[in-house]
This record gives sequence, structure tokens and C-alpha cells, in this order.
Amino acid sequence: MRRFAIGLFVVPLLLASLSTSLGAQSAAPGNQSNNDSYHYVPPPAWKSVEIGNFYLHRKDYRGALSRYKEAIRTDSDYAPAYLQLGKVYEKLGRKRKALAAYREYLNALPSEKQADEAKGAHKAIRRLERELQNSGRTQHKARPARE
Repeated sequence: MRRFAIGLFVVPLLLASLSTSLGAQSAAPGNQSNNDSYHYVPPPAWKSVEIGNFYLHRKDYRGALSRYKEAIRTDSDYAPAYLQLGKVYEKLGRKRKALAAYREYLNALPSEKQADEAKGAHKAIRRLERELQNSGRTQHKARPARE
């Protein structure tokens, strides 16, 4: 019985040391299976927007949102990412975030002429501001009066 009890202790210990030594061999310099040498490098902002547009076209708004946010993290001055981000937030019903994204888009444009030519964004901003004002009025009217 005592040998059996010792075996229950020794066998797992041997297995653990064996797996540790195998792990050390695979982590040796120059070995292709070393996970520390692989780091995620995000694509350039334009490519993330392109991928986001693919998701947007397929109506995968969460996937598109993720790609547009990645584009902004990669290059915070890349205006098209903010424009597309605004569109996705609108699709998700997040009007305030859409409004903020459209404003960032206009701020990120490199010249005033381009900002003036961005009529679609200006139109979306005006529409969202109206909708937010109207929804605010509706919420205030819907609340019962306190006595």
C-alpha cells in the first residue's frame, strides 16, 4: 500500500518535470514555436477601415466597430475612420457617440476646404442634434410631475 501511495506522488512529479523540460527546449532561441517572438501588429489605418467597410457591408456592425476603433488607435488623425465610426454608431442606435465621431471626422480633415465639402457629415450632425433634442423633450414630457 505504501508503494502505491509513493507512486501517486512520484508519477505526477515526473510528468511535471518532463513537461517543463520539453517547454524549455521549445523556448530555446531560434526555435519557431517561441510565442514571445510573435506580436500582433495591427494593419495600417486605411486597411482597418477597408476591413471595417467589408463588415459594415455585411451588416456586422460589431465587427465594423472593432476595425474602425483599431484604425483610430493606429492613426488618430485618419479622418475616414471617424466618418465610418459615426455611421456604425448610428446603425447601433448610439446617437451621441455617432455625433461625436462625425465631429471628430470634421476636426481630423486636413483642410477647411475638405471640411466644408463634407456635406454628408454636416447633414448627419444636424439630423442627430435634432433627434437628440426631440428625444430629450419627449423624455421630459413623459415623466410624471412630482408633488
